[in-house]
Amino acid sequence: MMLRYARLRNLKRTIVIVPFFTPRLSSYWVHLVTPVPARLAQPLILGLHNEVIVRDSVARRDFPQIEPIDFETAVADALDRYRTSGPETSWFDAFDVRRLPATFTGARDGMLIDRRERIANATPQQVASVFTQLGGTHGWLYGNALWELRGLLDRAIGGIGLRRGRRSPTDLRVGDAVDFWRVDALEPDHVLRLRAEMKLPGEAWLEFDADQLSDGRTRLTQTAFFEPRGLLGFLYWYLVFPLHGLIFSKMASRIAALAEQTPS
Repeated sequence: MMLRYARLRNLKRTIVIVPFFTPRLSSYWVHLVTPVPARLAQPLILGLHNEVIVRDSVARRDFPQIEPIDFETAVADALDRYRTSGPETSWFDAFDVRRLPATFTGARDGMLIDRRERIANATPQQVASVFTQLGGTHGWLYGNALWELRGLLDRAIGGIGLRRGRRSPTDLRVGDAVDFWRVDALEPDHVLRLRAEMKLPGEAWLEFDADQLSDGRTRLTQTAFFEPRGLLGFLYWYLVFPLHGLIFSKMASRIAALAEQTPS
């Protein structure tokens, strides 16, 4: 299947056979070089013990309404869905709902907050069009090398890193993955809140809010929330605060500046 897939994609691949089967080690390798987490890769790799060749007609008898197709057609259809701007699901967007943290309910006692405000000579729609395209191939507007480094560090300690990217470069919906964030809330032309899914000693959110002022300009409020888990969480926040201060400040300024250049 791997070689046939490679042939359909015009890729040159070589299969190296090893004399032992190590699902755990293989899952860590998949975790390192693809966006699929080890916890999802391991049961898939364990499934390689089972052959997938159909040898009886039980499935055709139980599901007569389903018309089988050949392997090449199935791969071509999957690739067509992957290339579209809005597939229902994507392999790089998978997550386990059982592991989701608690829903954000606003600033609570003990939550650490970094808030930046900028005034843009633009409409809320223009401002929102900028912050809803963050991540993926567009990057984070400032310090992309630092974001990449953070992603590499996250991968090194078992996190998801930046490899997931985004489902679409322009479209967002609640539940979408945006690098190592997840869209937690979305109000068109107004609010975007991202929940962190990287390895952290606590829970974190990054929220963007575009509010129109009486003079027609827009106030951008960019807020990072962090709910530390114990002493390690507090130490993490204050150790990275100078770096976060620089990145978040520059990012807010860039969003406002780009919004003013965006056609209305």
